Amino acid sequence: MLTNIRIILINTFHPGNIGSAARAMKTMGLNDLCLVTPQRFPAPEAESMAAGAQDVLESARVFATLDDAIADCSMVIGTSARSRSHTFTRPMLEAEAATDKLVAEAENCPVALVFGQETMGLTNQELEKCHYHVSIDANPEYPVLNVASAIQILCYEIRKSSLRTDSKAVNEDEEQEYPLTRELEYFYEHLEETLNDIDFIIKTHPGLVMTRLRKLFNKARPDTKELNMLRGILGAVQKKARNDP
Repeated sequence: MLTNIRIILINTFHPGNIGSAARAMKTMGLNDLCLVTPQRFPAPEAESMAAGAQDVLESARVFATLDDAIADCSMVIGTSARSRSHTFTRPMLEAEAATDKLVAEAENCPVALVFGQETMGLTNQELEKCHYHVSIDANPEYPVLNVASAIQILCYEIRKSSLRTDSKAVNEDEEQEYPLTRELEYFYEHLEETLNDIDFIIKTHPGLVMTRLRKLFNKARPDTKELNMLRGILGAVQKKARNDP
């Protein structure tokens, strides 16, 4: 399942961190590295820091947006050491719990672990696209990790989790089929369109309605059948709203 686990770096400033990420991944059996708008890549510094992980570096894919990088993923977990306001909170997991979820889900679909820019981490907008939020249990007085170190630690946790998973059966909940990120985005577009149709959202003052609804459905994680049912309900609501005088 490790081939289904994607490590995504967003807007990486120093190319050496990209090479270090490739090296950290290869030592733990991971090989799917994706870069979103790296500031310099390819670069000699990346190749130098990759050492024996040139194959991971050379196969790295570059994307213009995070949406493109996670479109075919059924689970996305964002990493950050910073606390967030209540508006943008996501279910918080410790490293072991987060990697257990990634490994279990990767049995059936691609999943992603996302790292933000070195100095700023993930933005609130980027975190909104994640199902969960993970932080490493570091010294609370100084919980700051170099991005390459954070990648190494979480890749190690992924490997440990994969070894545990190999020794036990996948439970019924883990066998459920979940929608891909792009399918969730279609649902959110359909939901917003329907709420506009019934004047629940005021277009000139939309407020935080969709932000809160995204948080709700990301937390609930509807499976594919449930999402199809919700889409059917939205379609029926739209039909009724448009037919009524």
